[in-house]
Amino acid sequence: MARQGITLQIARQHLAEWLKAELILTEGGQSYQMGSRMLTRASLREIRNEIKFWHDKVQEFELIKKHGGRNRVIRAVPRDL
Repeated sequence: MARQGITLQIARQHLAEWLKAELILTEGGQSYQMGSRMLTRASLREIRNEIKFWHDKVQEFELIKKHGGRNRVIRAVPRDL
């Protein structure tokens, strides 16, 4: 099932790539300088926001797959006996 052109496979791929980006950033630092030039990578906060977004998408698609696209609603009526 695809929503907005995104599938479970695509969401998993994006999540994996953002996790790799986080590892690269934490291992190599956020910025470095060569001579008079300085390079600043994406902020760790932005990367972690993307990781959360794609993780939530993966979870959403896995729940859709598990429950066949239906939400389960249970109705209970409290009674005083």
